[in-house]
Amino acid sequence: MIKVINNHKNHITAITGGLLVLALAFYLNGLQDFQNSALLAATFLAGTPIFIKAYQALRMKAFSIELLVTIAVIGALFIGEYVESAVVTFLFMFGDYLEIRTLNKTRSSLKELVDMAPQEATVIREGEQVTIPVEDVIEGDRVVIRSGGKIPVDGSILNGQATLNEAAVTGESVPRVKRKDDHVFSGTILDNGYIEMAAEKVGDDTTFAKIIELVEEAQESKSKTEKFLDRFANIYTPAIVVLAVLVYALTRDLHTAITFLVVACPGALVIGTPVSNVAGIGNGAKNGVLVKGGEVMDNFSKVDTLVFDKTGTLTKGKPEITDIKTFDGEAPDVLLRLVAQAETISEHHLGQTIVKEAKERKITLEGEPKDANVIKGNGIRATVDGHVLAIGNRKLMGSENIEIPADVGNYAIEREKAGNTAIFAAVDGHIAGIFSIADQIREDAPRALAEMRKNGITKIIMLTGDNKHTAELVASRLGLDEVHAELLPEDKVEIVKQLKEDGHVVAMAGDGINDAPSIATADIGIAMGEGGTDVSMETADVVLMADRLMQFSHAFSLSKATIRNMKQNTFFAIGIASVLLAGVLAGEVHLASGMFIHEASVLLVILNAMRLIRFNQKVMKAKEHKLQAAHA
Repeated sequence: MIKVINNHKNHITAITGGLLVLALAFYLNGLQDFQNSALLAATFLAGTPIFIKAYQALRMKAFSIELLVTIAVIGALFIGEYVESAVVTFLFMFGDYLEIRTLNKTRSSLKELVDMAPQEATVIREGEQVTIPVEDVIEGDRVVIRSGGKIPVDGSILNGQATLNEAAVTGESVPRVKRKDDHVFSGTILDNGYIEMAAEKVGDDTTFAKIIELVEEAQESKSKTEKFLDRFANIYTPAIVVLAVLVYALTRDLHTAITFLVVACPGALVIGTPVSNVAGIGNGAKNGVLVKGGEVMDNFSKVDTLVFDKTGTLTKGKPEITDIKTFDGEAPDVLLRLVAQAETISEHHLGQTIVKEAKERKITLEGEPKDANVIKGNGIRATVDGHVLAIGNRKLMGSENIEIPADVGNYAIEREKAGNTAIFAAVDGHIAGIFSIADQIREDAPRALAEMRKNGITKIIMLTGDNKHTAELVASRLGLDEVHAELLPEDKVEIVKQLKEDGHVVAMAGDGINDAPSIATADIGIAMGEGGTDVSMETADVVLMADRLMQFSHAFSLSKATIRNMKQNTFFAIGIASVLLAGVLAGEVHLASGMFIHEASVLLVILNAMRLIRFNQKVMKAKEHKLQAAHA
């Protein structure tokens, strides 16, 4: 019975509205008995769902808004105010209907994400192409996608080339060209071209599925303000009942006491904060920013200090080898083969750059290195073809007791001052060569950092394991306040801890892999870009799905706008409630008009929160147009 009523609340509201119109017609024709019958029918019809919810809340030992309305309606019936009882129940039901509709709109970003989820996939099995439900795709399947199709799972391209729209994952509508060996994500759309890919992550393990799950969880999670208001409502509701009794005791006017009950409902106060939270998180999701809940949004808005990793965060994370200098007379390609073979075990950007260079030079890398060991923050040690290799920075050379000749050291400093990272390569205990690797600062970095300073950031710091010359060059170009170079992961953690002890609210942004400890230590951990997505989603509080610092700036300004919106709604709700209660006690506000104003205030706070859905939309579109022009 209860389920049937809940499923037909919209129909009940419509019928109740019809009964009120009918009652008005009876009144105009002087049919008093028929008018009262229509009003009573409307009261009981619309009142039933309200009474049920009030009863359910009481069973859970909770004092709900529905309980206040139920008491008020019973009181109105008792004193024969049938017009008031019918209008109050109708307005409450109609307000509930409008609230649900507008709340659904605030969740529109999540709905759009869910609608983007692919339903089918074309796979090659036993030499033939077959179309199957996406949940039936298994790891290792060879998947075919043509123009206009959606990528059904995460994986790597085996064959073909295509232009992909990755807006569902990154928030950017600028198409990206993907080729053999490139990674592609479920939910992205193939604009034109043809690819065959290997399925690597399927079902709930895909990046797209995780995004939807995170947004759902985030929109359900509560901010500190929401938690406080929940506790407040549980105290407020019974307190209002007591005050209404007191009002009756003082005025001996049951009508005034009942009106007091209705207009004191904390509807706008209770709904205002969560709807802002949902709308803000939805806006972020639509623009490729995953904020893990209302409390994260609240803490993020208070950040005054930003700490950045360098490689892959302030720089593009796509370094290139600019020079290979050898010191033992060997050809650069010979040293490159040995070093690249050792670096196949590394997940670091610089190690992968060396491997990529070897592949581009058509150098064959066979077998795995022996006795391989990654020394975090310093480099690697491994045995290749019987040679013991040590590849990394000066600290690694020192720990391995490998002497750096003066001319080699001077050459490395020259390369570093020119903006390169110098990677020392030692073979059997002697420096064999230096790999010079350069990475470019992100084009949007200066603008993004300037915007964040305008929004209240007082200090911007860079922490990096790179050499001090390269780090200082990047810091000076970006106008950073502090730079700390040649750090190990544990050193970064200590600096973040010290900043927090000094009273700063710290946000740490990194690639989500090497910087996971410091990201976890900061007040707000932010993982940037597509690299290390799995780790970043687990560790960070905020995940930026695109490789753009302007997305970071948007996330920060969005957090401030969301919290500001919550405060506006709270003050508005308290203000309206205070005016209404004063009006009741002064005899100027009556039951039906009070209920109407109450429901109007609820809708107004929702509409105010819905402004967050379009927050910075014009700005974001302008940025996209610029990106598209740049790509063109």
